[in-house]
Amino acid sequence: MASQSSTDQQHQVLYLLGRPAEPIFVPKGDRGAVFEVPRNDFLAERFQSVADNLGTRFGEDVNVRVQVQDITFPDISYPMQLGRRANFSLFLPWHRDMATRLIEIFMGMRTYEDFLSVAVYARDRINPFMYVYALSVALLHRPDTRGVQLPPLNEIFPAKFVDGGVFDMAREQSNVRTEETRIPLEIPRDYTASDLEEEHRVAYFREDVGINLHHWHWHLVFPFQAPLNIVRKDRRGELFFYMHQQIQARYNFERLCNRLGRVTRLLNLREPIEEGYFPKLDTQVASRNYPPRPSGTRLSDINREADQIRFDIADLERWRDRIIEAIHLGRVINQKGEVVELTEEGGIDLLGDIVEASILSINPNLYGNLHNLGHFLLALPHDPDQRHLETFSVMGDPTTAMRDPIFYRWHAFTDELFQIHKRTLPSYPADKLDYQGVRITNLEVITKGAGKNELNTFWQLNDVDLSRGLDFTPRGAVFARLTQLQHTPFTYRIQVENNSNSQRMGTVRIYLAPKFDERGQPWLFRDQRNMFIELDKFVVTLGRNSKTSTITRESTQSAITIPFSSTFRDLEARPNGTTGALEAFNYCGCGWPQHMLIPKGSAEGFPCQLFVMISDIKDDTVEGSGPSGGACVESASFCGIRDRKYPDRRSMGYPFDRVPRGGVDTLQQFLTPNMAVTDVRIVFSNRTEMGNTVSNMVT
Repeated sequence: MASQSSTDQQHQVLYLLGRPAEPIFVPKGDRGAVFEVPRNDFLAERFQSVADNLGTRFGEDVNVRVQVQDITFPDISYPMQLGRRANFSLFLPWHRDMATRLIEIFMGMRTYEDFLSVAVYARDRINPFMYVYALSVALLHRPDTRGVQLPPLNEIFPAKFVDGGVFDMAREQSNVRTEETRIPLEIPRDYTASDLEEEHRVAYFREDVGINLHHWHWHLVFPFQAPLNIVRKDRRGELFFYMHQQIQARYNFERLCNRLGRVTRLLNLREPIEEGYFPKLDTQVASRNYPPRPSGTRLSDINREADQIRFDIADLERWRDRIIEAIHLGRVINQKGEVVELTEEGGIDLLGDIVEASILSINPNLYGNLHNLGHFLLALPHDPDQRHLETFSVMGDPTTAMRDPIFYRWHAFTDELFQIHKRTLPSYPADKLDYQGVRITNLEVITKGAGKNELNTFWQLNDVDLSRGLDFTPRGAVFARLTQLQHTPFTYRIQVENNSNSQRMGTVRIYLAPKFDERGQPWLFRDQRNMFIELDKFVVTLGRNSKTSTITRESTQSAITIPFSSTFRDLEARPNGTTGALEAFNYCGCGWPQHMLIPKGSAEGFPCQLFVMISDIKDDTVEGSGPSGGACVESASFCGIRDRKYPDRRSMGYPFDRVPRGGVDTLQQFLTPNMAVTDVRIVFSNRTEMGNTVSNMVT
């Protein structure tokens, strides 16, 4: 019998996340771990009558035994109100309140042993979706579990990410084949629609598993409702704005690569929605497929008694108008009736909390719940009053929302609220952009086997393991094979002169934007600035006295992205080393997937402009943080650094976050000597290569 070493303790609570519909007494994980409870009433009521037989049933072939400490049971009656077979939505206030209560219970356990015990006690009593969400938030934020590796949600609930039709095949494989003879189940790239639907041209982006995992993990790190010490993170509201603004910029970039126009904002909630979407997803645990939305669907006021929610489209319109008025006035009103200015530096943070409607909102009664209830409105056009007993669509779940084209129309609208605020701020004068004495003299990208300043993209096959989300099937890996966009790794080469007589430090900021708009015309800078996607940000040291420095940086080092191995890491695979390494491994689950760093491009070569700027480190540095310090810096631009302030004092998106100074109509006119732009092409090759597949993993 295996002992409970510290290594095993890293897994104890994670075993609770696997196969969420299987009872707690069924062996967990590849090691067949069994939780030994101190008394029968730890088990859910429906299992207590058979509890005496469980010890003999699983007593012989157990590799790992997890001893559960006896505790006084907490009151979990409120979160238990959501049925185990119901779906769960963070955008639904009642569901969110129940999840918050469960998080409070998990966070309130004084010791790890008590936490493990209450997690075991709650597992078979709580809705699995809510349970996994609340437990994951607690694992990320409890000080005694910060070294625990959080598994990606595609392992726990694979039905939220891949074609529902694959699961019958997966169960067949696990029942009739040995683990050694199982072959990956290939999921077609075009399984949700055909090319008759124009929007399907960018389905590879919307339906990418890594992108959707990023969105889910970001909302775990930055929940909008939970105990206050979890929600209140440095510049949280601004991060909500910036992360979603960058998603919009990337999606618009992909659209231009595929001969589509930029996203049209969803301004009128009373007009038919042109875009239809048929997700082909099966919620599995909730016994309901995610409903489709035919083209031309109209929205209706929501009145769902069983979900304890009622609101009208007019409510969202009223909140929208109040927020816009506050932005134009440059002030908001708090719950005491006091006026609070939307300042140049802090206003965007206040606004982010108001628009998203996190519990940090300065006045939720006045400014409402615009973003979250907008999601819920868009998730229920098919059954707004619950007469058909239907669940919500993919827009009702942060895990699946990015699959739907309407997500981007809704966020184009919410992003415009932030842009209205940004347009009220003073432009950056040239002396606030320049870094005196620092001059970039040359900029290029080098891709092996490609032409000068050429980036290459192609399709790649990658395998993900579904087995830990397949309840009541034989153990062993069952892989799904995905076709995903990928790019050839490349190198930035930047030549810089430092004309001062001292060594200088600076922050290198790298962005990419399309060179032309959807009409094939050069951009006006006021429009192009919102199309720049951040590729990287890092600190450099420059030699003195006109010494030219050559900065090289690999694309795989991006401060935006995390690698495939972090995005899709295995539940029971962990790095060797210190607690700090484990901590970083866990927290770095938040980040843009590395394989989606570069947009698709086109066969003929999509023309882009690569922008590099070196800003003065004195104006960038944040005390107690830094781009090169702390745990998990791989994806710091989107996800921050754990337990530290955001590692850049500048506004997020600097220098493109404000309208340009007078006389600047083009990107070239915007440049100062410490900036450089070069033309690059993204060449897409319609070929498919093997990536992280089972065969490659073995070899």
